[in-house]
Amino acid sequence: MTQYDYIVIGAGSAGCVVANRLTQDPKTTVLLIEAGNPDTKPEIKIPLECTRLPGTEVDWGYFSEPEPYLKNRQIFCPRGKVLGGSSAINFLLYTRGNHYDYDRWQELGNPGWGDRDLLPYFKKSEHQQRGADAYHGVDGELSVTNVLNPAPISQRFVDAAVALGYQPNPDFNGARQEGVGYFQFTVKDGKRHSAAAAFLLPILQRPNLTTITGALVTRLLFEDTRTIGVEYLHEGKLHQVKINSEVILSAGSFDSPKLLMLSGIGDKKCLENLNIPIVVDLPGVGQNLQDHILVPVPYEATQDLHTKTTSNGIAETGLFMHSKNNRETAPDLELVFGPILWSPPGYPNSGLGFTGLVVLNHPHNIGSVSLRSPDSQDTPMIRLNYLQSQSDVEKLIEGIRLMRKLFDSSAFDEFRGREVAPGAEATSDEALDTYIRETCGTVFHPVGTCKMGTDSMAVVDPELRVRGVEGLRIVDASIMPTIITGHTNAPIIAIAEKAADLIKTSSSILERAKITTANLIIN
Repeated sequence: MTQYDYIVIGAGSAGCVVANRLTQDPKTTVLLIEAGNPDTKPEIKIPLECTRLPGTEVDWGYFSEPEPYLKNRQIFCPRGKVLGGSSAINFLLYTRGNHYDYDRWQELGNPGWGDRDLLPYFKKSEHQQRGADAYHGVDGELSVTNVLNPAPISQRFVDAAVALGYQPNPDFNGARQEGVGYFQFTVKDGKRHSAAAAFLLPILQRPNLTTITGALVTRLLFEDTRTIGVEYLHEGKLHQVKINSEVILSAGSFDSPKLLMLSGIGDKKCLENLNIPIVVDLPGVGQNLQDHILVPVPYEATQDLHTKTTSNGIAETGLFMHSKNNRETAPDLELVFGPILWSPPGYPNSGLGFTGLVVLNHPHNIGSVSLRSPDSQDTPMIRLNYLQSQSDVEKLIEGIRLMRKLFDSSAFDEFRGREVAPGAEATSDEALDTYIRETCGTVFHPVGTCKMGTDSMAVVDPELRVRGVEGLRIVDASIMPTIITGHTNAPIIAIAEKAADLIKTSSSILERAKITTANLIIN
């Protein structure tokens, strides 16, 4: 049976980084397994084509279960199924989150995960096109750019917010997050720069790296509680491969807990109901699912918005702000502006237009991921529990009213047409409540289902080792104990950078221990 030092499951934002960093040592062998195929679909490279990727062959195409607080609607939950994972199908925004987010992780019992600890890892992976400073690096593989050729209307959003008293912010990833300004993007030479393009494709020829695509990992292999390898399905045949050191699970917030449970790691009662042999009773697996919620506010435009020359994707400017009742340190609302018409189902969605997205950064919804069956090819059961708290609805209503105020300002006089949704007639709190529950969706930021910590519901420890077993770590968004104030691609890459160092340190300690033991035996 073939054997590697490490097996990395999932070639998304985290897996590509971990595979890159571990194989920098030519003596370390790594097998990277990806369920999707190579990232050859042309639309992946074109930023403005990002809306055409969800629901295609490069997307897992997941849906939530009927949501009880959304009139039993099912929420479409795209996840990348391709080299690069969701970084190959996302909207390209590079937004790290708030400094407070990571200090909060540390306060929850995760030493070494504070803001000061993670900043060097953000900088390590980054090649910021505008140059290095205290918050940005230029020596990394991932190209991060400012807005290139922005649509003229995008500046009008900034002007409108400044006129209402919000402070301009030249860098959402700098000293402060609050304020209005332009986003940064993972773009290189006008093309999407996914994690695969940045970290994986340049190193595919390393002799110590083996990459398999179109391969679905069906279960982890154990001897007692020691991880010894994985089983995967490739071209209709089952294969098993073993490890010398560790398995690194980087399948994301839906599929990492799914694979743990299929392998016997999870809540004992749930696994027994599916006749899955228990390896470790870990009740936190699949719990603590958190996600950002968005509500669109689209308007028709009275003229061409000149978006064809942009290389930024569909959103260019934004506003991070505190709602009127926010008691948190970090902004709880994010208003995103894009120079395209993006309407919810049931509303006109073609022609000239612009859209504001009201995003709730810290919703109270806590969902879960569970198994539908013991079949590895079955989809997981995803329960988001959006809007279980009325206070979340109230904040979204506040965001819609502010978005309307921005769009009704003189800055938009030249471009403003009819409000497409919720529509001028929707003015009461009751009408907006109905609109929100009928149209809200995901920002594609699921986190937390294998959370890091030391409490009874933690799945991994602060070194990302799965509790109760040996030789298994999780490195992806599922380890986040709380959701961040921003977009998740950048922090996932930073998590992977830190995880690679943790793995290397652990390996070095183990080697030294082996040498010491050998010397004792000889002496």
